[in-house]
Amino acid sequence: MTDLQPARTRPPRSHGAVPKPVSPFDDEAAAVANLDPALLAALRRAATAAAADGVEIRVNGGWRSPEYQDWLFTEAISTYGSEAEASRWVATPDTSAHVAGQAVDLGPPAATPWLSEHGAAYGLCQIYRNEPWHYELRPEAVEHGCPPMYADPTEDPRMRR
Repeated sequence: MTDLQPARTRPPRSHGAVPKPVSPFDDEAAAVANLDPALLAALRRAATAAAADGVEIRVNGGWRSPEYQDWLFTEAISTYGSEAEASRWVATPDTSAHVAGQAVDLGPPAATPWLSEHGAAYGLCQIYRNEPWHYELRPEAVEHGCPPMYADPTEDPRMRR
């Protein structure tokens, strides 16, 4: 972006933007309310169990509109310098699990050890090694553990649509 181009405005909360982390029980936040129901139920069960262990889980990102996902991808290109490098961190709207309501970004960082140890019991699995905050529902993980992680989204076959 040159200094002659206006900064792009972040889409509003109704598009799934999460300016500040929210509770997994915040039904007013589109990022939470529009999650896949099975993912949301698993997330809420995990958050309740984590709270009983003294660990707070917050949602930093969840469902996103295609417009918001496009905004994030464009910002990533600007940050990382190329589509190829941006793709290591942000999916396009047509490949993003967030747009489908099937991914959630969790925090704070202090919750990561709890999620690493207990997330599979709720079917919540970290998918990408470079994104310790990104979780998706893998129901089979309850019995079999989480599948091996991809190094980053560029290794995920779902990103090759």
